[in-house]
Amino acid sequence: MQIAARDVRGRDAYRLLIACLIPRPIAWVSTVDLGDRVNLAPFSFFGGVTTSPPTVMVSVGRRRGQHKDTARNLLVSRECVIHICDRPLAEQMVATSAEVDHGVDEFELAGLAKEPAVDVRPPRIAGAAIAMEARLERHMEIGDGPNDLFLLEIVRYHLRDDVLVDGLPDAAALRAVGRLGGAA
Repeated sequence: MQIAARDVRGRDAYRLLIACLIPRPIAWVSTVDLGDRVNLAPFSFFGGVTTSPPTVMVSVGRRRGQHKDTARNLLVSRECVIHICDRPLAEQMVATSAEVDHGVDEFELAGLAKEPAVDVRPPRIAGAAIAMEARLERHMEIGDGPNDLFLLEIVRYHLRDDVLVDGLPDAAALRAVGRLGGAA
């Protein structure tokens, strides 16, 4: 089968792309707004960009043409913490994807404890297997939505000891949660 990308639109285009890009890690991103209200949300359009300096990208879709809280917060505070969700926290991660009013603390919604970050204002998930403090390097609007594409420079890693082998995260020990296409 061949499909011309220009012939696939809207929800069908999204479903085709997510079914092809598998597996996708999930960036579970905490941010704060200017009033220090916390937001926590998962995004599966996420990946590495470069190691020098360590930089990742997160793509945040818009909701009814408006910035989601994560995008809005990143644009004003320019900081976040990106967590890699492990299996024991999967249900809480899904709970933080709920569409809730601005200002609702998803940490509280999902029953997650907070820990202060070291170099950025947003808190991190207490006991998270991997948490990466990051600062906004660049923002771009991409696509017809448009989507907000953020290039984020990692400034500090937090790695839980039980997921490390020889000082590095081990996939088998981490048991990371990812997207494998399917229902969206």
